[in-house]
Amino acid sequence: QTALNEAVANPACLVLSGSVGDPLASQVATLSRQGSLNIAHAAPWLQNASFELDNNTFPIFAARQEQIAHALNTLSVMGIKVLGAVYASAREHAAYHVEVERIAASMQLQLQSFQGNNDLRLLGQKLTAATPAVLLFVGGTPELAGFTQGLEKQARQRYLVALADVNLQTLLQMGAARNTPVIATQPVPMVNSALPVVRQYRETLARLFDEAPTPLSLAGFIAARYTFEVMAAIDGPLTRQTVLAGFQQRASLNLGGFRIAFNARRRSGSYVTQSMLALDGRLIG
Repeated sequence: QTALNEAVANPACLVLSGSVGDPLASQVATLSRQGSLNIAHAAPWLQNASFELDNNTFPIFAARQEQIAHALNTLSVMGIKVLGAVYASAREHAAYHVEVERIAASMQLQLQSFQGNNDLRLLGQKLTAATPAVLLFVGGTPELAGFTQGLEKQARQRYLVALADVNLQTLLQMGAARNTPVIATQPVPMVNSALPVVRQYRETLARLFDEAPTPLSLAGFIAARYTFEVMAAIDGPLTRQTVLAGFQQRASLNLGGFRIAFNARRRSGSYVTQSMLALDGRLIG
């Protein structure tokens, strides 16, 4: 709240771009909807598909519903009828269980829910043979790493489906157990894609930072590109009002292969890819 107040109080700040993390993006979007903010909120990391948007918020990434549907469609050849949902803590359960239950019902899946507290490793150890083989994990990378370590001694093979807040490269570095395949969805192209926007991202990353490409930083790059392109198309002086008006036109854009086109629900973003962290530690796109 302090940081947001400072940004809004600064007349040189014309737009909020790419709020990091779904909880933060949701808080900013809620304040905007309540009329507390009069500033464009471009490309927020807003994963909740049922969030009621105002006319100042412009999501361009696929929401949780599209990510889950994409991942489960890939696994549908296994004849899945029952899905487990693992929430990292009471906070994640309170924030997301209604939406996850709605998505599961829309896909005609039975849902079993599990909630972690302080020790995700212990939760993984407590699962029984009756627990579903496919588990949707709702939480962050450190929590998922602990959960996989708890699954390590389980006899039954399971598949974990993680969403876009999980970084598979970091998961490996944190010592995740490798006997459980992890499938992670992302609302951006693969980082080794030949799309022009991804090539530009890799070139920029290599020039400015000593770090490997990841889907999350690619999303940040795309958010910045989207913000720049909209602002560059505005005629006349850039003010908070003219920038907001520019975003409210919701023009369709092609950012080097990443297409942005808003629907009737004021969202863009059906682009979903996924990677699997295989048993041997390889990332498979």
